[in-house]
Amino acid sequence: MFALRCRLCRGELTETFVDLGMSPLCESYLPADRLDAPETFYPLHVRICPDCLLVQLPAYVPGEEIFAEYAYFSSYSDSWVAHARRYATAIADTLGLGPTSLVTEVASNDGYLLRHFVERGVPVLGVEPAANVAEVARSRGVRTEVEFLGAESGRKLAERFGRADLVVANNVYPHVPDPVDFSAGLAALVKPSGLVTLEFPHLLRLIERRQYDTIYHEHYQYYSLRTAARALATGGLVVTDVEELSSHGGSLRVHARPAATAGAPSSNVKSLLDAEAEAGLHTLAGHRGFADQVFRIRRDLLDFLFTARAQGRRVVGYGAPGKGNTLLNHCGIRPDLLAYTVDRSPHKQGRFLPGTHIPVHPPERIDADRPDFVLVLPWNLRAEISTQLCHVRHWGGRLVFAIPELEVV
Repeated sequence: MFALRCRLCRGELTETFVDLGMSPLCESYLPADRLDAPETFYPLHVRICPDCLLVQLPAYVPGEEIFAEYAYFSSYSDSWVAHARRYATAIADTLGLGPTSLVTEVASNDGYLLRHFVERGVPVLGVEPAANVAEVARSRGVRTEVEFLGAESGRKLAERFGRADLVVANNVYPHVPDPVDFSAGLAALVKPSGLVTLEFPHLLRLIERRQYDTIYHEHYQYYSLRTAARALATGGLVVTDVEELSSHGGSLRVHARPAATAGAPSSNVKSLLDAEAEAGLHTLAGHRGFADQVFRIRRDLLDFLFTARAQGRRVVGYGAPGKGNTLLNHCGIRPDLLAYTVDRSPHKQGRFLPGTHIPVHPPERIDADRPDFVLVLPWNLRAEISTQLCHVRHWGGRLVFAIPELEVV
């Protein structure tokens, strides 16, 4: 039997974290003329390395296939853009960034973050693998190169554009099938005295808050601070500080510097490592039991939808995020239980969700139809979306959240 190997330490992957069955690529939204064509489903079987404890999904799909034509544009989330603006302002002031500095962002998407540095007169470079998304960034005045980051591409980019005072990698570290090569790329991009910051969902919060829908083929690994620090160290980067963020249901912002200039880590690093250890994340046994939590979420959501259908009440969705497609496919939900969903992104409107073939409409459809329930799929934007949908209560409609547990509000 073929032995899967850990992508960080090369140990044999013999342990299961959770098995979610088969699912299509979560961002592969379908046009109407492809609804009768075959779809490819891939395993969502997440393993944990018994040696280094990295939780990971085998690379069933190469990154080039996932990101060649990408449907996610960061700027359609107001709260995420505001989060980026706050970060840009604070870090620029802290580091004293100005016209002679350089900020490089990896997986820069549509320029949602770098545009705030451009407004301050700070030179920027975006590194974005999806050409269609990079073109939007360029149209906004954000210099962007279409490239997958690795050790070699990082070296070449640094030769062309210079090494950066600040390298940003937001919500991309879980997306890379080779974290060792990617970490070397980050090290190649940053100045010896520079700073790298990375944001990614925290495995501790994923487990605590049952956020299993954040598991999909774009996310090759799920980091604790301990495993992230080990991965960064392969590229010669040392974690010097960490912040806990509320974004994406609970994320970390890790600060790392080249080993020669890193210095001692802050007390925040030790405190968070201690919290992870107390939660069991520094042992293999501490990762077990998550599959039981996942089963309860599926059972409760399907019970609700079957009951609503039996009572003749209509349920529609709000949002078409990748995480929603994991949830819907894992639960086997189709248009007979969720009539449609809506999304602000015009790149998704008029298309159909992968696997489930639930249609995606503009948000105005909800106001026209006045459904009984709206299932909010991007629960990580709960406050923002609850405000956008507060008028639903005027016709007696209610919002539904499936994670971390079923809630009708």
